[in-house]
Amino acid sequence: MDRKELANFLFRRREALRPSDVGLPSGPRRRVAGLRREEVATLSSMSTEYYARLEQQRGPKPSEQMLASLARGLRLTLDERDHLFRLAGHEAPARFLRSEHVSPPLMRMLDRLEDAPAQVITDLGWTLAQNRLAVALLGDQTRFTGLARSGVYRWFTDPRERERYRQADRDRQGRSRVSDLRVALARDGTDPRAVALVEDLRERSPEFVGLWDRHEVAIRAVDRKTIAHPEIGEIEFDSQKLYTQNQAQALLVFTAPPGTESYDKLQLLSAIGTQRLSAEPGGLDLALPR
Repeated sequence: MDRKELANFLFRRREALRPSDVGLPSGPRRRVAGLRREEVATLSSMSTEYYARLEQQRGPKPSEQMLASLARGLRLTLDERDHLFRLAGHEAPARFLRSEHVSPPLMRMLDRLEDAPAQVITDLGWTLAQNRLAVALLGDQTRFTGLARSGVYRWFTDPRERERYRQADRDRQGRSRVSDLRVALARDGTDPRAVALVEDLRERSPEFVGLWDRHEVAIRAVDRKTIAHPEIGEIEFDSQKLYTQNQAQALLVFTAPPGTESYDKLQLLSAIGTQRLSAEPGGLDLALPR
């Protein structure tokens, strides 16, 4: 681990970013050219103290998971990400088709989406990044580990994954997920993660086996979905996927037509963010989550 060079690299990448690059307001009282340390820490899902220690050459050797978070937070290119890993004393991750390094163009678009739920997903259903509204609508989908990182896997193994969809829509949603997975496996069936995902699902879910054996294939870039938020109620969305060139990642965006009840509910969701809504006799009580 080259502490001096790592600290300098982190500082220079932070200095090169502007607030507008990551969807933050510039503000008139900034004393630094780029982002503040606390802003990078927040974008990288780590404490400000931990990040500051790295820039001060005092931090412990970061784990690969921490480095991946830093690469996303600092919006690094693949070359910059590899350099970061080597400075920290790790081998650079292999550049598989299904890289977990978020495509920079998709990340820039995600940063600028403030009024619509949006998230970056892989073709295996991994959620790599979410904006504030996506977390408020669907929960934090980046917290899962192992095969459970895939929304397809959770759909067939964890009943909670279906709770935000109407009963009448669940069969279509299941078929859609399996047909998407069929396309992904045909694109690169040698990826150990893809093979393990399908093999495990075939062992654990008879429902998955039945749908998989139909051999239905489709990529649904545009869809209509009704999400049942636990406190706001049902919201009907148009969903749109914007793919990278190799279709290994996509930006999934949810919108509602202006003037509809769903649009009004989306505005309410935007107003409260990840705060909790509780219906009381006197009206709506906004309370921060415990």
